Amino acid sequence: MTGPKTRSGTTVDDLYLVLQQRIIDGTYQPGLRMSQEQLAAEHQVSRTPLREALQRLEVDGLVVSHANRGMHVAPIVNSETEQNYALRVLVEPPTIAAVSAKLSSGDITDMENILEEMQRHRAHSRRFQDAHQRFHEVALRRYPENFRQLTNQLHMRIYRHQSVYLSHQRTPDDFIDVDGDLLNAIKIGDSGQVRRIMEFHLIDAALGLVLDADPDHCFDSLLVALHGRQIEIQHHPDGRIDRPAEIRWTSGEQVDVPNRVTQNLILRPPF
Repeated sequence: MTGPKTRSGTTVDDLYLVLQQRIIDGTYQPGLRMSQEQLAAEHQVSRTPLREALQRLEVDGLVVSHANRGMHVAPIVNSETEQNYALRVLVEPPTIAAVSAKLSSGDITDMENILEEMQRHRAHSRRFQDAHQRFHEVALRRYPENFRQLTNQLHMRIYRHQSVYLSHQRTPDDFIDVDGDLLNAIKIGDSGQVRRIMEFHLIDAALGLVLDADPDHCFDSLLVALHGRQIEIQHHPDGRIDRPAEIRWTSGEQVDVPNRVTQNLILRPPF
């Protein structure tokens, strides 16, 4: 375990954030044994704050404890990443649609600037991912507190999967285009369009990340979430999805959204 040391007297919050970041960015790889003796020496802290920090990481799902084996960095499981996206599909689109009118002119300017940053860093995976995350965090600040906490936890787990297993961003232009659509919908105050574009964006991202890790992955929880949101996507009876897959909404609600064809999805009228 390497990296800068935390100072003596570090609080539980500080230690928790340091350990969390090292797990998310892959410094501490899945399966690594989190030896309390080694961690205490590395970070120059006592066992008490370390135990509290590890307990919080366990609640986050970032470390797991085993009887007589101690704590280890949690594995990254493709089906769990799918479940995280399924929960986001159920929670985020209606939430961002509801709070989009509360975004200030400063919020919109921030999103415009970050979108330009995404365009500049389209060839640099980590910088692009960081900018993309900050783009969505602008709206996330307006979520109700419990919604924000849940969404942050889901973001964190998905971002960890990206950081550990993706060496490059395969589809920066797709993300930039769809985020541009989302920002335009926010600007014109069309909450229905905001919700639908966010749904498309999350489904597109879910297919990209899950199928890059396992092209033969059989989807389950995501299909349940899509059914609940009245969204149909082309898929095989066993849950496999071939890319790009056609997607459509079955609610009958007429929402004017741009046609989009990405590496993962095809969106064509009627919507």
